[in-house]
Amino acid sequence: MAFSSLRDASSGLLNVFRRPRLRRRTTTAKARPATAAPESVTPASAPIASLAPLTQVISQYLDDKDIERVKEAYRFADQAHLGQFRASGEPYISHPIAVTEICASWKLDADSLMAALLHDVMEDQGVPKQELAERFSPDVAEIVDGVSKLDRLEFASKAEQQAESFRKMLLAMARDVRVILIKLADRLHNMRTLGAVSAEKRRRIARETMEIYTPIAHRLGLNAVYRELQDLCFQANYPNRYDVIKKAVLTARGNRREVLGKITDAVKVALPAAGIEADVSGREKSYYGIYKKMLEQKKSFSDVLDIYGFRVVVHTLPECYLALGTLHQLYRPVPGKFKDYIAIPKLNGYQSLHTTLVGPYGTPVEFQFRTRDMDRVAEEGVAAHWLYKNDDASLNTLQKRTHQWLQSLLDIQSQTGDSGEFLEHVKVDLFPDAVYVFTPQGKIVSLPRGATPVDFAYSIHTDIGNQAIASKINGEFSPLRTELKSGDAVEIITSPASRPSAQWLNYVRTGRARSEIRHYLRTVKYEESVAFGRRLLSQAFDQIGLVYPDDNDPNWEKLAKSSGAASREEILADIGLGKRLAAVVARRFAPENSIVATTAAAVDEITSAQATAVLVHGNEGQAVQLATCCGPLPGDAIIGGIRLGHGLVVHMADCPVALRQRAKEPERWIPVAWAADTARHLNCRLDVTVMNERGVLGRLAAEITDAGSNITHLTMQEEAAATGLLHLTVQVDSRKHLAQVIRSMRHVPQVQKIVRVKG
Repeated sequence: MAFSSLRDASSGLLNVFRRPRLRRRTTTAKARPATAAPESVTPASAPIASLAPLTQVISQYLDDKDIERVKEAYRFADQAHLGQFRASGEPYISHPIAVTEICASWKLDADSLMAALLHDVMEDQGVPKQELAERFSPDVAEIVDGVSKLDRLEFASKAEQQAESFRKMLLAMARDVRVILIKLADRLHNMRTLGAVSAEKRRRIARETMEIYTPIAHRLGLNAVYRELQDLCFQANYPNRYDVIKKAVLTARGNRREVLGKITDAVKVALPAAGIEADVSGREKSYYGIYKKMLEQKKSFSDVLDIYGFRVVVHTLPECYLALGTLHQLYRPVPGKFKDYIAIPKLNGYQSLHTTLVGPYGTPVEFQFRTRDMDRVAEEGVAAHWLYKNDDASLNTLQKRTHQWLQSLLDIQSQTGDSGEFLEHVKVDLFPDAVYVFTPQGKIVSLPRGATPVDFAYSIHTDIGNQAIASKINGEFSPLRTELKSGDAVEIITSPASRPSAQWLNYVRTGRARSEIRHYLRTVKYEESVAFGRRLLSQAFDQIGLVYPDDNDPNWEKLAKSSGAASREEILADIGLGKRLAAVVARRFAPENSIVATTAAAVDEITSAQATAVLVHGNEGQAVQLATCCGPLPGDAIIGGIRLGHGLVVHMADCPVALRQRAKEPERWIPVAWAADTARHLNCRLDVTVMNERGVLGRLAAEITDAGSNITHLTMQEEAAATGLLHLTVQVDSRKHLAQVIRSMRHVPQVQKIVRVKG
């Protein structure tokens, strides 16, 4: 059933199963107001919903037993929504019926249709999930629960409520794709009937639809729903602009009727002459599509020429290419306007050949060539040829691909506790544009536009992403932040010692990559913070002459409860992150002060008594960081500051930043010292003044290399006509090693001055 035929399906003759009851319920629908009907439409005069159109559709593909199950669900929903009315004055049951008719047009199974009829009984009428499971089936109850929103729970904000609602819906969708199909049908009918609500609410619902549901429809290949939702959102958000463009399109249709007629006649002659039987139909670009093109390309309506196009539907795949060649001989193709989505389908399974031809009078016209099967998938996506089975072997290629994407949502959720963050990850994957790149084995990988080798690495395997250190694009080394283009061959270089960087979050595009990076950083930071917190606390216990308590000591639990922590590990992590002072925690284990608050005087006493220095290796990770303001090296006198949320930050003892901060919060500073086995390859910044002569940079780099160092960053600033200032970042092992590097650099005659940057 075409969607356009469903607009008025909610009204009709009284169905034999419907018993009119006009008793009013007090419960109202939240997303679709069900308060008292407007004065112009009273409940007594409201149109009565009919099940007849739905029954007629489902009888074409369901057996009598399933049809009776659907009718039973209708009777239950009718009773549940008894006395409830939409803002338009219609009985509320008309909405579930219309939603079910949309689902029936996709030929969804009986459980899906029953869930569509019942999709609001939990949310609006408070029918428990257990009752639905017992009355119908557990599958139906699960689908209805997935569609239902979380309106009855308390959230800090409306945004949080929406994010949690979407999270629940998407996770339910990951377990059963029928959830989102019903939700899209629900949203489509709501958008079609927005006229009865206020303008402000229309805009709010339209924005939500455009942001979430429209891209989901596109991702699932439901292009007919996708285009209609776009136009409906455009109409709700910008009614005046919508009316202007609609009027302009109708006018242009009349003006170009002669041109389109000539093209249609010519094509219908040329294709049979080439032995191709095809259905040729004209189509218009959607109103929103025209508006978006005008907006993005800053064009007026008269400059948007490709408003109309033609679709050529043939029987076999070879006929697509044969029809393309036939029309290329009939009209001149526009260079660069050919796309083969048959050889490389879109992410949502869309397959078609696209070409733009120059028609009569120089009018550019787009043609699409596809088989009948491709045409069904193009319009209905994952719902095409629907036959819901749990066995993956029964699913077509698009449905398998969709299930893989939906399962990836479960992986993201398992690593993301925050609903807003989860929704952010999912939104990233809903961008319609994509690039297609190749693995070293020649496999095609689809990624969002703007994706980088890091996204590619995580799309292959989490470990490859976590251990990536470099990439090769088309055989040449390229930075990990390079944007990939369609056709690129990508190879990832890995190292077991490598780890994800927080900077990757600035340029990754896929939700999976972003989620994996954040999960790794969050997990590693927590583990490092626990280990470092244990070191700090152990030192504090030694300082006050106490034995470090056993992990099973009951005082840990008492301390956690009194301080609002969930566990012993959380207390240690807080110490490592600087959220708690180790001296204060240790003091609360003292026999005379067991698990009680410590006074400020006691803190000062403990802090001043500390003498044992914390050993720093320089490669502890995120729990211990070397300050970037002064860049301390082994051999430098150092001091450590516990910074809230960052753990221990190590500064040079004479660092101006450290001196200012220590004066403000002396209790957060502890003595630190370099361990014997410090890390190698620490960064150090140098400013080098040189004479501007040929080859000076090469000779300088050679001397640095001979001294066992490496340049990681270099910029140049011209000071005068004859001299320049080089800003170098070199890798050294210690202050002694740095001195060796500087001595080697002085062998270059053009070097006039070398200064270590400490601030």
